[in-house]
Amino acid sequence: MSNAIIFGGTGFFGTFMALHLSREKKYEKIFLYDIEDIKEKKFDYRLNQLKNHPNIIFIKGCVREPIKKFDGDDNISIIFNFAAIHREPGHEDWEYYDTNLKGASNITYWADEIGCKDIIFSSSISPYGLSEELRDESSLTVPSSAYGGSKLVSEQIHRTWLSNDLDEKKLIIVRPGVIFGPSEGGNVSRLIKAVKGNYFFYMGNRNTRKAGIYIKELINYVMWLHDEQLISQDKNYILANATMNPGPSVGEYVESIQKILKRKNFIISVPFRLLLSISKILELFLGIFNISHPFSPVRIKKLVNSNNIISSYAEENNYEYIYDLEDALYDWKLEYPEEW
Repeated sequence: MSNAIIFGGTGFFGTFMALHLSREKKYEKIFLYDIEDIKEKKFDYRLNQLKNHPNIIFIKGCVREPIKKFDGDDNISIIFNFAAIHREPGHEDWEYYDTNLKGASNITYWADEIGCKDIIFSSSISPYGLSEELRDESSLTVPSSAYGGSKLVSEQIHRTWLSNDLDEKKLIIVRPGVIFGPSEGGNVSRLIKAVKGNYFFYMGNRNTRKAGIYIKELINYVMWLHDEQLISQDKNYILANATMNPGPSVGEYVESIQKILKRKNFIISVPFRLLLSISKILELFLGIFNISHPFSPVRIKKLVNSNNIISSYAEENNYEYIYDLEDALYDWKLEYPEEW
């Protein structure tokens, strides 16, 4: 049996993929390569499952630096590149490029060094930029953020790696929407807390579409892309969005969350400009004391902008979704009720 490596292996996507691969038993060893070692991370129920797994090996390293050799790297047959700086807000513009471009370059260079010819790269829908229009894989990419720009360039670095050996190499670039699920700590987690805590407000964005995908659906989809599409159909390259089709609206997210919580609270609508002004005041005041809060002006602005993205690849190739939005949230609550 060969080995697999996941860059960004102790992150949200990486740990779920590691658990999946360990259950499938397709690989002898699964290396989790990350700047933050598992022993240094705060308690996480997924990491706790991986700590004592006999086939999981943690390697501490930074993708901004050349990847060093380690025992077992000569038998790696597949690379999952999930390493990235991605939180918005949270970083300076240059930091997204510094980490994401260097990571793509170092990982693809190292792939050639060890003779690995199979890479799955997790990009993002951010390269599409902001627009209310429906978009898919054929749409023009016009990044509106440093993160989106860095991901678009990183995609091209991976394509350049592929072009050096089209006969043997294989590449999947997957562009997920908002990834949500147990312990993700991102936008949907904050939305659940806001709805549960009765401090969520509409701001004219009830019908704003937010392309997203449940983490377990994403894992299933990525492996379907690899095993059923790339390998079975003898392809060498796939670019595919990873989203529910269509992406739910903010109102649909809220209604589904309320249904899982078994409540039906009336949610008021607040003018966007008023809420944005309040968030700027909070940012200025709380920033002085270095106090974190969920009302960042950047996040407020994102809530009213649609990510109206679909996966035409999934539709055209008859991918069978496992979860709709309500099923996904229900499964999340079953797996990690502490967050609900």
